[in-house]
Amino acid sequence: MAEEIGGAFIRNIAEVPWREFPNHFGGALSKPLVMPETAGSRRIDYRISMYQPMAYVARHHHKVQEQVYHVLDGEGLMEIAGKNHVVRKHDVIFLPPGVEHAISNSGLTDLVFLVVTSPVTDDEKPI
Repeated sequence: MAEEIGGAFIRNIAEVPWREFPNHFGGALSKPLVMPETAGSRRIDYRISMYQPMAYVARHHHKVQEQVYHVLDGEGLMEIAGKNHVVRKHDVIFLPPGVEHAISNSGLTDLVFLVVTSPVTDDEKPI
């Protein structure tokens, strides 16, 4: 169980259920580890994702949000501005606001990656 001290906490990822967020398909699952609803964070959305083979998130872009993807295991395709790139273990992807992107598991095993997004909503004004 999470131990909380003044809003700070330590939580094991096994305590957080898998979710399939909107516009994620085919077994594109994420654990929302730190976000407003799960941790009361104000500036960071941090999750671990596991996409089964053929799972994907629909092509999209963010108005003000920046994202970092860090691939932990597996391989897949990261589409950035209409161009596909193979991504695999230890690849780090930075996506500034306005860049259209999508990620899919084109590999043979689960694609596992971390996603850090800031700010937490896409309707905030840029800093």
